[in-house]
Amino acid sequence: MRPTLRQLEYLIAVADTGRIGMAAAQLNVSQPSLSAQIAEVEATLGATLFLRGRTGATLTATGEEVVRRARLILQEHQDLCAVAKGAGIFGGRLRLGVLPSIGPYLLPGVVRRLHAEHPSLRLLVREESTRDLDQGLRAGRFDMIISTPEDHPGTRSTTLFTEQLWLATPLDHRLASQGAPVPLDQLRGETLLTIGAGHRLSHVVAGLAAQSGAQVSQEYEGTSLDAVRLMAASGTGLAILPEVYALSEAKRGTDLCLRPLAGAGTSRTLSLIQPALPDPRTGSDILINVLRAEAARILRP
Repeated sequence: MRPTLRQLEYLIAVADTGRIGMAAAQLNVSQPSLSAQIAEVEATLGATLFLRGRTGATLTATGEEVVRRARLILQEHQDLCAVAKGAGIFGGRLRLGVLPSIGPYLLPGVVRRLHAEHPSLRLLVREESTRDLDQGLRAGRFDMIISTPEDHPGTRSTTLFTEQLWLATPLDHRLASQGAPVPLDQLRGETLLTIGAGHRLSHVVAGLAAQSGAQVSQEYEGTSLDAVRLMAASGTGLAILPEVYALSEAKRGTDLCLRPLAGAGTSRTLSLIQPALPDPRTGSDILINVLRAEAARILRP
């Protein structure tokens, strides 16, 4: 006998909540029934998946791998049903992971258009660091992610757009002029601000600092682009910002001077990334077209 799809859902619920009682309430089943189902799966597989204790249910190493594969199996089953029923884009639900340096500025227009054209679609969006997005995609927590393709080897990647990186300086800084892009050699001796090390942008900023003779601030590490922007406005250092964010700031007015950077390594490519399955997920082309159209609208001079 093999675990049923429903039992796989039970495993995932317990793994996500960490407590059998909480998972039972979420699933609308009794706690004894859920415990019995988990025990049956463990007996069928011949492995202990959870360690039970006063603090809850913790996955064993084997349990982590089983739950990871259970997520993928359920995703494939949902795709199969969507194709068979002609249920439309993603079968009605899409779990999308996105970089926090792009999500709030790109997705509002995308969500509005998808809601208008596919009102039955339930889009679940979560912003995470590059590292966490990769782990989430491979563990099955995300159906797709929007990220930098070089950070997710062994996946299916479709380019969405390329954006320039911009420099943000206080209004009284020597580089605070309008017009031409800033050559990298103009950053020599400057202090650059960035977000945490789990984000690709932090590695890009470190590379630009090494290339230009600047230095990355050791006294401040931002948790968001807004935080980095505020520190730059206060004169703590200069901020390197993605173009989509910089243009959003420019449109609403800002206490910073914003200029594009010029030189090698001063741009980044964003892609829609999926697990390396034989075929793209149903409806991927729809999402790709909407994302590209919205990026073009924002980045259009």
